[in-house]
Amino acid sequence: MHKGLLYSTVLNQEQRAIKLFLVLFYVIGFSFDAFYFYIFPKYMSHTREIGLPSGGFGYGIYLIQLALLPIAVYLIRKQKPTVIKYVYIYAYLAATVINDLIVYIGTDKSYDSSNVGEVLFVLFSPIFLNKRYFWIVTGGLTCKYVLLFAAIHQPTLILPLALYPILSSMSYIMLNRFIGYVNAIRDSFNWQMEGIVKGIVATLELKDPYTRGHSERVAHFSLEIAKRLNRFSEEEIKSYYYACLLHDVGKVSIPDHILTKPSSLTDNEFEIIKTHPVVGVNAIKHIEGLQDSVSVILHHHERWDGRGYPDKLAGEEIPLMARITAVADAFDAMTTKRSYRDALSLEEAYDRIVQGKGTQFDPLIVEVFQEAFPSLAQYVQAEHGKEAGFSGKNALVSG
Repeated sequence: MHKGLLYSTVLNQEQRAIKLFLVLFYVIGFSFDAFYFYIFPKYMSHTREIGLPSGGFGYGIYLIQLALLPIAVYLIRKQKPTVIKYVYIYAYLAATVINDLIVYIGTDKSYDSSNVGEVLFVLFSPIFLNKRYFWIVTGGLTCKYVLLFAAIHQPTLILPLALYPILSSMSYIMLNRFIGYVNAIRDSFNWQMEGIVKGIVATLELKDPYTRGHSERVAHFSLEIAKRLNRFSEEEIKSYYYACLLHDVGKVSIPDHILTKPSSLTDNEFEIIKTHPVVGVNAIKHIEGLQDSVSVILHHHERWDGRGYPDKLAGEEIPLMARITAVADAFDAMTTKRSYRDALSLEEAYDRIVQGKGTQFDPLIVEVFQEAFPSLAQYVQAEHGKEAGFSGKNALVSG
């Protein structure tokens, strides 16, 4: 699907969040450890040894953390900031667990480790708006201390085991509130977008009363088929719905006398009709939220055998969603009465779609159409009533 301004905005916010986290992770983490292991023992407590606990990775633990920084920079440049937080939490957990086991297992040393980095992981997890990451952080840190407690049996490990559920609960509440705000904004955006799209479609339908409801029906048929393919996410299905509603938006440029002509079109008139996919794309391609509709609007009149328009694409060169729309568009065109013909019967429309398998239509999409036909037929009968049963001899196989 097309990645427009909305995608770029989300990506930019993820990058800002990860950059803020990295700055705080290194600045606060290193500063706190310098204070905890060096300044505090030297100037405020004369009972503690200055420096890191002997054994383990020593300063190597910081080298490991610094080695992650070039990886983070690389992923940011590759537009993959969402991966960085997982790299850091997994690397941190692995390094600190191994280090602590080396330092304390089989010794009588009292467990003494700075864990400010862990607190940052927990408290900052809500800024990523990702519940999966939150549970990885919470579960990972809990498992770490359960493992350490089982291995070295020190009572001091009970404190983080008691503290992290409290901090995690606070973070989870914030995470849910943040996600709630984002969902509210997204729902408002979707509601407004649907209103805009339907307003455009209503304007188009004023030009040709015989196509009233055509876009809605094509959208319904297309989604019925698309969902049965199980290849699209919920967000893709939502964007596809808008694309189907707008598939004929370019017809707004077609003169009324051609669009509503009660007889067959001349060759010149048909050439004018064939301009509507390109006109439609040019009309909406710069509108944020509608860029995902471009491929459907442009290519829903392409044919599987390469004899369609405007680009004469063939086979899988045609975008999958456009191939679905082509079948849905043809089915609605055949089962709807037009100014120059009556509607075909459902049975005849079905037969013509099947006859177009491998020539006009993608064979796979036709097979899925056949599976969905009972549901589609029921919808047509509900929309058209008895009109759907009328026959006509001059029905076209394109809308």
